[in-house]
Amino acid sequence: MPQIGPYTLHAIETGQFGLDGGAMFGIVPKPLWSQRIEPDAQNRIPLSMRCLLLRGDDRVILIDTGIGDTFEGTKYEDLYAVDHSGATMGGSLRACGVAPTDVTDVVLTHLHFDHCGGSTRQTDAGRVATFPNAMYHVQRQHWAWATDPNPKEKGSFVTRTFAPLAENDQLHLVDGAGPLFPHVDVSLVDGHTESQQIVTVYDDTTTLVYVADLLPTTHHLPPAWTMAYDVRPLQTIDEKGDFLERAAQSEWKLFFEHDPEIAVGDLQQTDRGIEVARPRPLDDL
Repeated sequence: MPQIGPYTLHAIETGQFGLDGGAMFGIVPKPLWSQRIEPDAQNRIPLSMRCLLLRGDDRVILIDTGIGDTFEGTKYEDLYAVDHSGATMGGSLRACGVAPTDVTDVVLTHLHFDHCGGSTRQTDAGRVATFPNAMYHVQRQHWAWATDPNPKEKGSFVTRTFAPLAENDQLHLVDGAGPLFPHVDVSLVDGHTESQQIVTVYDDTTTLVYVADLLPTTHHLPPAWTMAYDVRPLQTIDEKGDFLERAAQSEWKLFFEHDPEIAVGDLQQTDRGIEVARPRPLDDL
């Protein structure tokens, strides 16, 4: 298993789902994006829900939680092509020898259902935290944004999946960018949604960035290839450009949450701009 600082790293596959390809690529024409990632009959492209587990320094830290049982047994499960046949959060954690009670911290990049749905689970007594001993870390400004959503994002925030965290005193509201744990920092971007936190794990030799929905797949590096879901698409373009320049210059490795095939990649400058190099699984970091 790869090691950064005090942490052993594990990719936690939690299943797949599908979103409309046109929405995922915004103004990019379908003949272009469909050459890279093929849609199904309903124009949905396959997307992973790949989380990251850090073990070390007396902590078990999970970054994002996938969709969980958010839409189980409803029409939305089919609408979003939710597929847990190949992987589940629980199964992937068990394969690492981790029980839900072992998790000490959950860092949620943002509260869209495909990133935080697995934070809680349905029981006969109502929804409870999936990780009963964990503190859940969310940006304060983003929490306020998600609990009073704008019309564009209202469907992406499923309140029941995260409200129990505050009710059970398992919520830590983070105030801005900076260190969260030793060798783990967060930075903020606002193009996709208000105060999305991007997580960086680093030591003296290696920096790995969990890019979440700043770069949902390896196909979203070009400036104009932004999502229709972004609340501020022009800001996404600027944030993405600044980030990619710094990442390429600093030789950061990127961890992709939604790319259906690629977990980790380096960056290289080409005559077509910055592109992903050396795509590989996390174990080959």
